[in-house]
Amino acid sequence: MPTLLLAIGNHQIEVAETLIQVGRFLVLFIAARMMAELMVRLSLPTILGELLAGVLIGVSGFHFLLPPETGAQINVLLLDLVASLADVTPDTVQQLYNESFPGLEQISVLGLYALLFLTGLESELDELMAVGWQATTVAVTGVLLPFALGTAGLVLLFQVPLILAIFAGAAMTATSIGITASVFGELGWLRRREGQIVIGAAVLDDILGIVILAVVVALAGGEGLTPGPIVKLVVAAVLFVAAALFLSRTAAPLFDWVLDHLKAPGEVVVAGFVVLTLCCFLAQAIGLEAALGAFAAGLILSRSKHTEAIQATVKPLVALFATVFFVLIGTGMDLSVLNPLEPANQQGLVVALFLLLVAIVGKVAAGWTYTSSEPTNRLVVGLGMMPRGEVGLIFLGLGTQAKLLTPALEAAILLMVIGTTFLAPVLLRLVLSGDDGTVAEQPL
Repeated sequence: MPTLLLAIGNHQIEVAETLIQVGRFLVLFIAARMMAELMVRLSLPTILGELLAGVLIGVSGFHFLLPPETGAQINVLLLDLVASLADVTPDTVQQLYNESFPGLEQISVLGLYALLFLTGLESELDELMAVGWQATTVAVTGVLLPFALGTAGLVLLFQVPLILAIFAGAAMTATSIGITASVFGELGWLRRREGQIVIGAAVLDDILGIVILAVVVALAGGEGLTPGPIVKLVVAAVLFVAAALFLSRTAAPLFDWVLDHLKAPGEVVVAGFVVLTLCCFLAQAIGLEAALGAFAAGLILSRSKHTEAIQATVKPLVALFATVFFVLIGTGMDLSVLNPLEPANQQGLVVALFLLLVAIVGKVAAGWTYTSSEPTNRLVVGLGMMPRGEVGLIFLGLGTQAKLLTPALEAAILLMVIGTTFLAPVLLRLVLSGDDGTVAEQPL
């Protein structure tokens, strides 16, 4: 136990920890619910409200909920309140807060996995397979276009060193499947052809993003571009996705047989959770993202006769834990970099506008790169690929930890992530006519 806490009674520490943990959830859910209600009344997706709630209570707002890596201090009034109730010092409260924060982050990750699991369950596998080539085209274009334009533009227009430009270009490649799935599900477009194309492309983006991330890390670490690890990642990703698609057609009967023989209460949610965690474990074990495993688990069980029962048990988990995930994204967004009056921000703002433009154009243009014999709304596909969300923040965090980025470029990447994350839900709502998922289809 840290020296600061040795002289404090165990009971006081327990009281302080309980107040911190309960207080965090209280602030988080009240803020998220208030902003979600506001978004509903404005005919906007509730996820936007959850992100805004995070901004309001996070590093850019009242400092009620802060990721420790921001280096900021919790709101003084809140610190003093908890300290007085637990009979400890404010410094002790801050230390306990920082030490316990990873637990909240783990809960948020569980929310992401539950959301992606539900997305896989709700995906029509035949339709997803039917748009496989279209999703591949959208994904590849949506990765290569912003990467190439971003890297070249930073080098040629802003004289950014090549390794930094490559890193910034890589940060624009991925699509946040969590945000995309949430928005499409809420707007009633998840099972439509456009939704299936976007979800499939976002999954492929995740795979391509893993490969690009490996290359960038190798470059940043001075290890060079050895083909072995890259080929290994590509092969692992292809085999994992292929195995998930195969099991989706063959494993459901076995799962149903096991579930039919379980008699203890809660068998549906427990069995589904076992499959979810197993797929996440396997994905992580072979070097892929666990989030990809969560989506694959949903695909595998999408043909089960118990699919509706599984969905009914997972949705409350998504409502709780995915809210934590999206709010935490907002808490880490430092909007002070938007202040143009600060001389240190001005260069970053110019670069940020360039990156934001490339990030939007690169993904939206991907919606016009596939062929289809059926009418589809290509703008919806392009906008669905736009949000970077937590994936962009992961890239940014990697660059910050490796001390690769200048302050201006770090601010620019952050603004690109913030801009695409907030604009995508708004623009999708504006493009879609009505709340019933109907829209005038655009001919090819």
